[in-house]
Amino acid sequence: MSVFKRMLSAFGVGGPSVDTVLDSTAVCPGEVLRGRVSIQGGANDVVIDAVVLSLVTRVEVEHGGGEHGGVGEFHRLVVQRAVRVTANQRLDIPFQLAIPWETPVTMVGDVHLPGVTVGVRTELEIKGAPDKGDLDPVAVRPLPSQNQVLEAFGELGATFRTADVEAGRIVGVPQEIGFYQEIEFFPPPQFAGRLNQVELTFVANPRDLWVVLEADKRGGLFRPGGDTFGRFQLPHAEAEEADWTSLIGEWLTRAAERVPHGNPAFGGHHGNRQHHGNRGPGMGAIVGGAAAGLVGGMIIGDMMDGELFDGGGEDSEE
Repeated sequence: MSVFKRMLSAFGVGGPSVDTVLDSTAVCPGEVLRGRVSIQGGANDVVIDAVVLSLVTRVEVEHGGGEHGGVGEFHRLVVQRAVRVTANQRLDIPFQLAIPWETPVTMVGDVHLPGVTVGVRTELEIKGAPDKGDLDPVAVRPLPSQNQVLEAFGELGATFRTADVEAGRIVGVPQEIGFYQEIEFFPPPQFAGRLNQVELTFVANPRDLWVVLEADKRGGLFRPGGDTFGRFQLPHAEAEEADWTSLIGEWLTRAAERVPHGNPAFGGHHGNRQHHGNRGPGMGAIVGGAAAGLVGGMIIGDMMDGELFDGGGEDSEE
């Protein structure tokens, strides 16, 4: 159980305090996160215009030839409006927060993926102004279908390199959120010298899982380098039973041998051959303008002190 406590600064000394309590801090995409917002009344009666919960993650945005880190809010729930809290009253407001299917994975087994964070933020609207509380981290574990793909990378001998979340969209994949997660691996030993790295992206919805692969082919004196893309689409039930070790192994073999530019991406499990599109700087579209803004329904704001979860914040506790 994870708890954070924050005094409501808008009411000054003697104002109410708020605890957000999650029944569990581990969840999978598509599940529901349950908990309660507990408000302890202070010295005077107060009215909170709205209690709002949002899901946020660290997002990298292409801008001006480089990347800018920001906090991306990708889901928002108004828990209750016009909350009247009398002096010294204890008020518990239960909530159920649906986790979007495209939520980034932050945990694989017992290992946290460095560079990827997801959390619940409590916001209290008071007299028209938001009073944002601390962030409560959530461990997002892969779906069973996603886990089968990750296990296949391990069976092939690929090793984890890094992971992040990037603003943008992947060509030909039905995203609802304006970002995608990249999990980057060093290639299996048999591809050493031919592939530099392999990147994996999941896009899920209630029915299907899309697996998007990108292999960075190492160039040489008599062979070209460049990127090759592949895409698989399967219903979750089929993805849980698919032989991903063979599918990905065969794709990597072809990626290491192919001339990457101008070729269609390898098709899905059903034999579709569809072009993924040129990568450019980032697998999806570049976001123009300032990093702060709205991207596909996702609000991106600046990070405080460069960190999303720094364990700080007044009156925070675990």
